Amino acid sequence: MNALALTSFTATSCIGRGVDATLASLHAQRTGLMPCAFETVRLDTFVGEVAGVDAAPLPAALREFECRNNRLAYLALREDGFAESVRRAAARHGRERLGVFLGTSTSGILETELAFRERAALGGALPREFRYRGAHNTFSLAAFAQRAFELAGPAVVISSACSSSAKVFASARRAIAAGLIDAALVGGVDSLCLTTLYGFHSLQLVSPTPCRPFDVARDGISIGEAAAFALLERPGASVAADTVLLLGTGESSDAYHMSAPHPQGRGARAAMLQALESAALAPADIAYINLHGTGTPSNDAAEGHAVTAVLGAAVPASSTKGATGHALGAAGALEAVICALALQDGLLPAGVNTTRVDPACEINYLTANRPARPAHVMSNSFGFGGSNCSLIFGRAG
Repeated sequence: MNALALTSFTATSCIGRGVDATLASLHAQRTGLMPCAFETVRLDTFVGEVAGVDAAPLPAALREFECRNNRLAYLALREDGFAESVRRAAARHGRERLGVFLGTSTSGILETELAFRERAALGGALPREFRYRGAHNTFSLAAFAQRAFELAGPAVVISSACSSSAKVFASARRAIAAGLIDAALVGGVDSLCLTTLYGFHSLQLVSPTPCRPFDVARDGISIGEAAAFALLERPGASVAADTVLLLGTGESSDAYHMSAPHPQGRGARAAMLQALESAALAPADIAYINLHGTGTPSNDAAEGHAVTAVLGAAVPASSTKGATGHALGAAGALEAVICALALQDGLLPAGVNTTRVDPACEINYLTANRPARPAHVMSNSFGFGGSNCSLIFGRAG
């Protein structure tokens, strides 16, 4: 398949709203992880919370989609002139020819959690104002985006755990190649909620400190929240040299275990190899890899084995989850934007919080920023149940 241009992109997370703030945090090697003070959660862990989400209600025309997840989406969509870019693309291609492909893990489940608290006082009934369709329903995110931009093309939400918003790039690319649409709004949103925080705690996967991917003392994840979006279009004849291109996508489902990866990263290797084939690139062409790198012992070890098997041990690599936390269903899109910034800005970002790289992982892990002008970068996203996705990006010139 032909390359697609990221004609506009944006990201909002705990390290900043918009690409300028995100890039500044990456340059400063600054983490946005703070001790958890979210809602009623009482856990000894750090989270990546986006400030001000609860103080930003949706406009009246979008009120049926009111929930923290869609509020976070709305905040992000207004950064970097992204909303205007989508509207111009819709006018250029037609409302029916611009698809919506978004990823989320928990959608607006926080609204359901809050509603269930009130059932006892209401005789077991949910509050009258509770709206499953516009909040908790996984498709709520795509319906919200369609309504916000008055789009009428195909709309899809992928919920495959932590690979969700990486896989949307692959799905949108296939839809454009098939002629179903001419452009796509892709991305992902996941917001903090009690289910994920207590759920990952019950699995003994959350760290009591800011997470340290690939560190010899790594002991778990730090959960974050984020919203990140990109506009995918066919590159024009006179595309600018610094335009970021989606060159390759690779997906696999190894189904090795419900929550643990294959010890040798079998599915991860398959996804990376498929992405290279899709991009018509050799392993030596990849100049940086943004690792899935959650900070758990088994996940990082398995990914390290997979990266070494496919790309070798010399390729510079890092996980930016030490800065942003693990944004779950939004992680793939957030890290795709970080890869785009690396290509445009000439920065290979360090893995924040990691001080002693585990030699057993056998990778060239960056603990300090490195200036470079990479031509091709890879981003990995691996989810529960062996749902894996690798993306390859490059510059037009």
